[in-house]
Amino acid sequence: MKRVEYLIIGHGIAGATLAQELRRRGRSVLVLDTLQPNSASNVAAGLMNPVAGKRYALAWRAEELLPAATQFYRELETRFQQLFFYEAPILKLFSSVGEQNTVLARSADHPWGNFVPNPDEALPPVPGLRNDFGGLRIERGGHVLVREVLAALAAEGITEGWLQHETFAWDLLVPASDGQSGFMYANRVRAEHVVCCEGAAAVQNPYFQWLPLTPNQGEVLTVECPGLSDQYVLNKGAYVVPLGNGQFRVGATYRWPPFAVGITPDARQELSQRLKAMTDQPFLITEQRAGVRPAVRDRKPLLGTHPVVPNVHIFNGFGSKGVMMAPRLAALMADWLENDVELWPEVNIRRYSALYSPAPAAAGAGS
Repeated sequence: MKRVEYLIIGHGIAGATLAQELRRRGRSVLVLDTLQPNSASNVAAGLMNPVAGKRYALAWRAEELLPAATQFYRELETRFQQLFFYEAPILKLFSSVGEQNTVLARSADHPWGNFVPNPDEALPPVPGLRNDFGGLRIERGGHVLVREVLAALAAEGITEGWLQHETFAWDLLVPASDGQSGFMYANRVRAEHVVCCEGAAAVQNPYFQWLPLTPNQGEVLTVECPGLSDQYVLNKGAYVVPLGNGQFRVGATYRWPPFAVGITPDARQELSQRLKAMTDQPFLITEQRAGVRPAVRDRKPLLGTHPVVPNVHIFNGFGSKGVMMAPRLAALMADWLENDVELWPEVNIRRYSALYSPAPAAAGAGS
């Protein structure tokens, strides 16, 4: 019988960061993860962008989230002797003179702080860049090799015994039968807490189906474009992330259900057109991948404890910005689990408490 304090379901960017944080605090953890090469975290380009969206808004809590994420990935680099975080300026390109005028007028109020230190400054000349209307140069961003991060952590977890590649089955989770708190799983694991980090699969979670988490499909391309500079991340309706050796990741699309299974010609065409709007250089598409993100109505993650079953928790719903948010929020979640430190109201699932009604599976498991 394996005994652990925390049974974590899923090893995407959410489960991986939370497992690291709990283990750093000396807690015993077992992560069960289904091998999915095209999971959202594995497909993601890992963009860390503090200024995003059509409104050029400063990302939520960017001043706190981005430094914590940078520190997390740098510490992993030291541990594994491998480069994971490529810090690079992000050139967010304007689409029209009107957009240029609107954004530069806003810059007088310094809405982006030191992330955009010189909003009035012309962009530098960049080989291969189609720069018709100018843009903003965003500092302190870049991209993380998410797939490589997860692979390094998973290999360590398998070696050390705290991660197992298997599909979690809810019908094998039952309350402990000895009168103590906690759960038994598959008659071989005893866990005090269960933390749900299973991404879009949470729509099948019997404890948290009431939360407004909706799967959202995103597709990305890998392209060869040797004439385009690899010194910058580009952003104009899509991102262009340099991978080295003249290769770039281009993405991502956003499709709400119902959506096709796997890659689509529509996404290939859409992303190709967006890339053509950013470069005048020819390119060759070498790969197309699709993944399904766990998206939330208010674009904030879902953190907290089940309203009725006190030992079942959720750490999920990170959408397309998980690589930047997860490290800091993992520490926040661990503080809640370990020390009862209140969660931020923006991410606490209590904000959706009006949607909850007891479900038979959840109520029975807590008895």
